Amino acid sequence: MTQLAPSSIANAWDKLTADYRMSRESRFIRRRSNVPANGDSADWHYRTEYQYYRDVEKARDMDRNDAIVGQTVDRAVANIVQDGFTLDTKTGDKRLDQELVARWNEWACDPDMCDIAGEFCFHDFEWQSCRSMLVDGDCVNVAISDGFIQHLEAHNIRTTTSLDNTFLGVTKNRYGRRDWYWVVSDEIKPSQSRREEAVPLRVRNSENRRILFHVYNPKRMSQTRGVTAFAPVFELAGMFEDIQFAKVVQQQVTSCFAVFRSREYIPDLPGSDTSGYGETEVETTDSGTRTIENIAPGMEIIGAPGEKLEGFSPSVPNSEYFDHVKLMLQMIGVNLGLPLCLVLMDGSETNFSGWRGAIDEARKGFRANQRNLIERFHTPLYRWKVSQWMASDPALRQAARRRDIFAHKWNSPAWKYIEPVKEAQGDALRLQNQLTSPRRLHAERGATWEEIAAESIEDNALAILKAKKQAAAINKKYPGDAPVTWRELVNLPMPNGVQMSMQDPAMVVDQTGGDDDGE
Repeated sequence: MTQLAPSSIANAWDKLTADYRMSRESRFIRRRSNVPANGDSADWHYRTEYQYYRDVEKARDMDRNDAIVGQTVDRAVANIVQDGFTLDTKTGDKRLDQELVARWNEWACDPDMCDIAGEFCFHDFEWQSCRSMLVDGDCVNVAISDGFIQHLEAHNIRTTTSLDNTFLGVTKNRYGRRDWYWVVSDEIKPSQSRREEAVPLRVRNSENRRILFHVYNPKRMSQTRGVTAFAPVFELAGMFEDIQFAKVVQQQVTSCFAVFRSREYIPDLPGSDTSGYGETEVETTDSGTRTIENIAPGMEIIGAPGEKLEGFSPSVPNSEYFDHVKLMLQMIGVNLGLPLCLVLMDGSETNFSGWRGAIDEARKGFRANQRNLIERFHTPLYRWKVSQWMASDPALRQAARRRDIFAHKWNSPAWKYIEPVKEAQGDALRLQNQLTSPRRLHAERGATWEEIAAESIEDNALAILKAKKQAAAINKKYPGDAPVTWRELVNLPMPNGVQMSMQDPAMVVDQTGGDDDGE
């Protein structure tokens, strides 16, 4: 029996092992640097806090200066937040529900009641929180004891303490529960670089209720802070801007030349023009001097003796450039959950079915972001606000003993019908076959059934009252004519499938030969 050397056994075993190909480096496997060998938490990748805040500022610069990135973020936020989220209280007491909704709307719509700075209403906080989550990675909204809320950007949360278990301005206990956030304030004058020491803010109050609302979208449960959505495509987005700039410069340069001239070199030919294409400048550098030719559109080039002039009309950019740009925009947009038709706000690249399919897929991501906002911001904020109202209102404290005063639901903003007639017919069919309830259907559309029903009844009642009043006035003015009923003056919608014809009762009697009782 032939025995293998130890090295041969190892090589044979190495070939027989059925493992993941990614585990073994090769020329086909990209070598990834800065990867912990034995695994680590999500925070390991930002173990240098300076780099975290530097990346926040780089993302803000891209959002501020790049041609496409900032507008792409706006499109994502516009689809996620839209006109805001709708509060639907669920205490079981109609009057209590109405009281809570009225109080919330009064507070949320008044910047002087909502914002400690008195500048923004609650919808502005929704918009800015969602935008900061995408660009900066996260933000914090703090509940103030006077009933206000304060918005803190990502750079305001930072570590200036030696307290144990504190990272990126967040102090946790041994189980990962967040106890404190360390906050520094911005200087009133931006030119001042001095910063005060961080102030610790509790995450929960004495009632164990959240009073600090951290809005971020973690990819891992061990993640302390949020990371900008630009992180996976930061290089790509930067290169896209560079390519765009280079193409614009190339277009400008090629636009300056209408012809090319070619000639044979004949030394010391009298009258030969050895100059460039325009006025020249001489620049002195460390390596010597160089001549800079000033070219401009509309230049006239006069041929020299023996010189041949050829027309020059390049295709800039070429046709392949546009396909490449679309691919880059798709890769940038997909990291914000946007298909190309939303990134460009242009549906000409596909047909209606393709456009609708892309929008439907994008809405799944929008809904996930909506749920994240509700979970991290809206729900804990509403509970804090109700507890604050209870502290100053004995009637609410009494109601809380009978009902779950904190019970509520947030209806996410919905999107307009893509095909209004077909989708409205589909909703009617679902209701008719009891595939859903009116309250659930309206919740899907970002509204509440109670509010829609109440408004519909009030509007119909108003129309009927006015119609009856006007019908009485007409009958009084023309007593000899056939009486006018209120139904002839107001056109209320009939249920689907129900038809009704209007006829004069006297004509019906004449046709049937009976009296008004049909005998």
